[in-house]
Amino acid sequence: MSIERTMFAFGGIMVMLTALLALFHHPYWTWVTLFIGFNCLQSSFTGFCPPVWLLKKFGLKTEAELALQSPGN
Repeated sequence: MSIERTMFAFGGIMVMLTALLALFHHPYWTWVTLFIGFNCLQSSFTGFCPPVWLLKKFGLKTEAELALQSPGN
């Protein structure tokens, strides 16, 4: 799995989790959901996303790196 796909999955899971926590536990969890949305927005402009750095440390590759590794190239 690529870093990009992992980030979409991670973001979706975190938004759903914090929304459920805000609904069933405490409304202050909404602040975490807003932080996730803000981080997605700022990373679209700056290219900086802290979880991507961590995923690279774990050995995941980007879509571009995976495409260069494909046997057809």
